[in-house]
Amino acid sequence: MNMTTKKLGILVGGGPAPGINSVISAATIEAINSGLEVVGIYDGFEHLIAGRTDQIRPLSISDVSRIHFQGGSILRTSRANPTKRTEDPGQVVQTLSELGIGYLITIGGDDTAFGASEVADASSGSVRVVHVPKTIDNDLPLLSGMPTFGFETARQVGTQVVLNLMEDSRTTNRWYLVAVMGRTAGHLALGIGKAAGATITIIPEEFSKPTLSLNEVSRVIEGAILKRRVMGQKHGMVIVAEGIGAKIDPEELSRVPGVVVAHDPYGHIRLEEIPLASIIRREVQKRFAERGEVLPIVESTLGYGLRSAAPVPFDIDYTRTLGYGAVRCLMDERNEELLHGAMICIEDGSLRALPLPELRDPTTGRTLVRVVDIDSDYYITARQYMIRLERRDLDDPEMLAGLAAAASMSEEEFVRTHSLDGS
Repeated sequence: MNMTTKKLGILVGGGPAPGINSVISAATIEAINSGLEVVGIYDGFEHLIAGRTDQIRPLSISDVSRIHFQGGSILRTSRANPTKRTEDPGQVVQTLSELGIGYLITIGGDDTAFGASEVADASSGSVRVVHVPKTIDNDLPLLSGMPTFGFETARQVGTQVVLNLMEDSRTTNRWYLVAVMGRTAGHLALGIGKAAGATITIIPEEFSKPTLSLNEVSRVIEGAILKRRVMGQKHGMVIVAEGIGAKIDPEELSRVPGVVVAHDPYGHIRLEEIPLASIIRREVQKRFAERGEVLPIVESTLGYGLRSAAPVPFDIDYTRTLGYGAVRCLMDERNEELLHGAMICIEDGSLRALPLPELRDPTTGRTLVRVVDIDSDYYITARQYMIRLERRDLDDPEMLAGLAAAASMSEEEFVRTHSLDGS
């Protein structure tokens, strides 16, 4: 083995997630114990793309031995895209070569996995790459239904916040609307809503249409509020997955005062710059105002407060295994998959390395995304415990009469306004 393959680099891409430092710790300790030198690379691919070799730090066991229970990332993170220009993957490989790095661990979500795969391809085997799947969105296609690390911590912290807000909702007799991070999939929103017992959780997967209107989303929420009134309650909790914003027509969003639709380096709409909770709240209140009613709704957004939380024991345990496994995978010269990069995961308690090319969508070429299966018992159970307007409610004369009265409409007008077709 030559000197180039004796050094391991570690970088973090995408948004923070609880457990990053635990991966860094476990990987560093195992690599050093295996005779490798370890280098931490700051800010994801950002400086490697620029050809800079000064934004690194050597990592020793003493540097990382007690960071596994800390939130955030000692190496920071960024969304710099190493595939934006044709020459970028080659530049990353060149910079890694100048640093003497022959092994690379990337920690991140679907975009970082895609970048890692492209860098591995560009290296033609000179850099062996293993990706550790990280995202609170839980949207990477892992085996055996395993969550992505950080998800369980984010769900636990988010659930406690929602429970507190639900108590405030009950105490003050008003509604809360909480938007929860999740760019493409509704796993986190649904996980929090199901655990907290929210009145209704709305996720993008439940809508089959490629685009939504704000009217359609607000209609679903209005229906839940009215049904809850018929059941004798004037308060409740609405959780909306951030991915709903990605399904709303960008042209409609751009017409909302103060909203500018922008894109990140990977081409995704910057959902963090769209005040989804505020936009939907105003739309729902507008529907009630048209009937002469002022509806108090308190809005909140969960995301940034979850991403750098200290990991719960599940995520610490999980990430120590993943960090260890990433190093063992890299050092196993029999792993020919690493010529194109691999993703480390756990299946039935055993470590598995999945070739990154096999995780790509054959149509788009991008990393596959795991969405909520709305036909699964997991979702069906969650749906059964929500209070939301269903088709059977419109077919029930007593319920329909109550709903129409709550909305100050005739029954015919209510059915016409709240038709469930297309939702």
